[in-house]
Amino acid sequence: MNGSGLRSGQLADAAGVNLQTLRYYERRGLLTAPPRSPGGHRLYPADTVTLLRVIKTAQRLGFTLDEVADLLDAGRHRHRGRSDTGLQVRAREKLVEVEQRLADLTVIRDTLRAAISAGCDDLVACADSSCCPLPFAELAERNDRADTR
Repeated sequence: MNGSGLRSGQLADAAGVNLQTLRYYERRGLLTAPPRSPGGHRLYPADTVTLLRVIKTAQRLGFTLDEVADLLDAGRHRHRGRSDTGLQVRAREKLVEVEQRLADLTVIRDTLRAAISAGCDDLVACADSSCCPLPFAELAERNDRADTR
C-alpha cells in the first residue's frame, strides 16, 4: 500500500465512529484487517470510510450486525450470480418486521393514552379495576393458557 491509507484515528473520525468500533468490526469480520505501516500502524484503504458509513446506515435502518454481514457478503457474491440474498430481498423482509413493530407500537401508544385518560395511577389498583384499559386480564389469560400446555 506504499505507506498511503488512513490510520485508525483518521478513519474513525472520517466515518464518525470510535476506535473500539473499528476493532469490533474487524473481529466480527465486517472489516478486513488492514496492512500495517513500517511503524506498525494500521493503514486502511480510503474506501473503508464508505464501508463504515454503509454499515452504520444499515444499522439505523434496523439491520443487526449479523444481517449487515450477510448483506455485505451477498453483495460480494452477487457478482457471482447469486441474487436471492441481496438487498432487495432483505429490505423487503426488514420492512415487514418494521411494519409489525409499528403496529405493536401503535397498540402500546393507544393503550398508554387510554391509561392516562382513565386516570390510572397505581398499577396494582388498576389491575383490579374493571375500567382499567391496561391488558392485565389479557396477559393473565395468555399465561393461564401457556401453563395448561
